[in-house]
This record gives sequence, structure tokens and C-alpha cells, in this order.
Amino acid sequence: MPDQKLLVRPDPGNRRYHHFTAQDAGWNYLNFETRLLDKNEAFSQHTGDNEYCIVLLGGNFKVSSDKGEWETRNGRKDVFSGIAHTLYLPRNTDFTLTAQTANTDIAICWVATNEDHPPYLKQPEEAAIEFRGGDNANRQINSLLQPGFDCHKIVCVEVYTPSGNWSSYPAHKHDERKVDANGNLLEAELEEIYFYKTDKPNGFAIQQIYTDDRSLDEVIKVHNNEAVLVPKGYHPVVAGHGYNVYYLNFLAGSDQSLANTPDPQQEWIFGTWKGQDPRLPMVTAEMNTRI
Repeated sequence: MPDQKLLVRPDPGNRRYHHFTAQDAGWNYLNFETRLLDKNEAFSQHTGDNEYCIVLLGGNFKVSSDKGEWETRNGRKDVFSGIAHTLYLPRNTDFTLTAQTANTDIAICWVATNEDHPPYLKQPEEAAIEFRGGDNANRQINSLLQPGFDCHKIVCVEVYTPSGNWSSYPAHKHDERKVDANGNLLEAELEEIYFYKTDKPNGFAIQQIYTDDRSLDEVIKVHNNEAVLVPKGYHPVVAGHGYNVYYLNFLAGSDQSLANTPDPQQEWIFGTWKGQDPRLPMVTAEMNTRI
């Protein structure tokens, strides 16, 4: 993948402000789009040979399909006002999504599959919350389609990084499949999308993507509604001071897993933290009732 394609900016003149396929990205699995919808605006799609993950970034929606019907009633105003509803749809599904609020904001990932899995709307209170790291490398992870979820390939989490903190740190990679002598998975080969939101319009994060041999070594300044593609390598993030940063991760590849390998030069940092950031949690499911 050409390095200049790692940062994907939104189309400001299009309510479908992101849309790129695996072919566009130069990889094999992940397709992605985001949409802003007016109240009562709808769109219809057929999932075809793909499984779909639809994440509610803000607002409320209802979905009718030939596999069932679902409706969110306690959506969030925006990503800093609660936890996502996440709808999984299997292949060969006809569906129509209708916005129930103005400026309903959604993200969709789809990945080719040859398996059938049941549709499911995961509620905010079902998303496990984890705090990773410590001190100024502390962040909140909400599991949306976690490893072990009843699907084929997609993994999805949303991550909240308080102002000035490091995230996805110590750095890790997942670009080659490794197993131990007993066949246990040590590292999966995964593509990954980072889709960013900031709590202020001029907010930003810095993301580095690099390999051990530095044949890939990019530092990217990322703003609200921009996406970063991670085809390989380590990929740490730091939130600009003064700005809380959200990113939505979609992953897919060899395994429905988050198995990874830390940067060996940073492994010593694990276990050195003295405490947790008192700003965490940044969001909870109880906040969703405030929309």
C-alpha cells in the first residue's frame, strides 16, 4: 500500500462522508463507510457475500430486514455521550436503515465471508469496558464485536483516550500469523482501520505506523472524522493535549482475534505504571439515556 494512502480524509460535500473498499485500500478484507442521515432518511442495501457491522456513532436508527427488525431507543448524542449500539448482519441479508433523529451518524464495515451467523443488535450495556495501561498511557476500550463474538472475521472496538495520553501503547503489531508449539495463536495477521472523532472541532491525534526495519515509518496528524489504515507494523497513538480522542477500530484477517506482538523495545513498560487516570471511564452505558 502506498504510504500516502494511510490517511483517508472525509468528503466534506457528501453525507456519505467515507466510502472505500478493500480494493481502494490496497488490501484484502476491510471495506468501510460512514453516513450522516437526516431524521426519517433511509437507505437500503443487500449484504451479498459479506458480513456487516453497523456502529451507531450518534442518534438513533431502526433497521428492517429479511432476517429481523431492530430499533435503538437509547442512542447517544455523539461518541462522547455514551456507548455504541452495534448491529451485526450476516451475508445474503436485505436491509433498510432509517434514521430516527436528525444527524444520525453511523459507521459500517463489511468483510467477505463464506459462513452464516445470526444477526444481533448489541446493546450499550452489553459492551465490556476495559481500562488498559496506566498513568498517561491509560485509555478506555469498549468491546463491540469482541473476539469470540458469533461472526466470521470482524472484530470491532471503540477506544477513548483522554487529553495528552498515549494509546495503543506500548506499540503492538498484528501483521503475521504466529502459533506456538501447541498450536496456540500468538499473533494474528490483521488489517485495521482507525476512525477518529475528537471532542472539539480542531482536536487532533498523532499516530505513528512503523515496522521493525523502518521500511515503513510514518507519523500522521489525524483530525476529526479522518481515518488511518494500518496494513502492517506497529501503530501507537497520542491524543493532542487539550483534546479527548475517540477512535473506532475495525479489524479482519486470518483470525477473529486481537492476538498481537508488542514492540520488543517497549515491552519493559508493561507493569511500570503507578496508577489509573481519574478521568476514566470517559463514557458509560448510563449516559445513553441522555440523548
